[in-house]
Amino acid sequence: MTPAHPEDRTGVVIVGSVTADVTTFSGRLPARGETILGDEFTLMLGGKGANQAVAAGRSGARTSFVGCVGDDLFHDLVVDGLTAAGVDLAHLRTVPGPTGVAHIRVDSSAQNDIVMVPLANAALSAAQIDEALAALAPTTSVLLTQLETPSALTAHITARGREHGMTVILDPAPAAELDAEIWRSIDIVTPNETEATLISGIEVTDAASAEQAGRWFLARGVGAAVITLAGQGSCVVTAEGASVVPPFPV
Repeated sequence: MTPAHPEDRTGVVIVGSVTADVTTFSGRLPARGETILGDEFTLMLGGKGANQAVAAGRSGARTSFVGCVGDDLFHDLVVDGLTAAGVDLAHLRTVPGPTGVAHIRVDSSAQNDIVMVPLANAALSAAQIDEALAALAPTTSVLLTQLETPSALTAHITARGREHGMTVILDPAPAAELDAEIWRSIDIVTPNETEATLISGIEVTDAASAEQAGRWFLARGVGAAVITLAGQGSCVVTAEGASVVPPFPV
């Protein structure tokens, strides 16, 4: 990748999870104890952290990833997939044992269920995060993270990003209750309607209820909330007000 100018802080860093996504497609999901025949199977790069990194890299941002991958047969799947998206892997650590895995089942209506097994992701450490963020801080202005990293590290990740003057963006998925001080280290939170409901206790079904949930996050110290509403677009809530951004048809 092209070296950044020492004063160029346009980089993006993702601290998070990476998995091999094992996905089956079938007309319906099996009942408990039932075996059914499926229609298709895929194996590809996944993980909420890796997804953020691929999105940033494909968008043209100078992107770095901080995380852990196993030394198993999924190692190259992860490395090749992130590299193809233009992601710098200087801070991706290879650890003994299996790479994280997500087992995904999808039915004909596109409903799915997922079991995510962290495996190598559990090896992420405060020391690895500190070293990576210190090295990247001179060229990086945005930090993205999620909740598939060890929960004890969430406060560490967000606080370190804030200390380095980065804009800290949290995708609070999978939804979990966070310590109060964590919210004060987050500039932008990006839950979907389910996550916003579970975390805030406010049932989110439309833009109006999304704005209410957004206010809940702001009251706890978050700078702004972007609540995604699938086909209804996104509700952006800041101290100045709320607005709805229409979705991109795909």
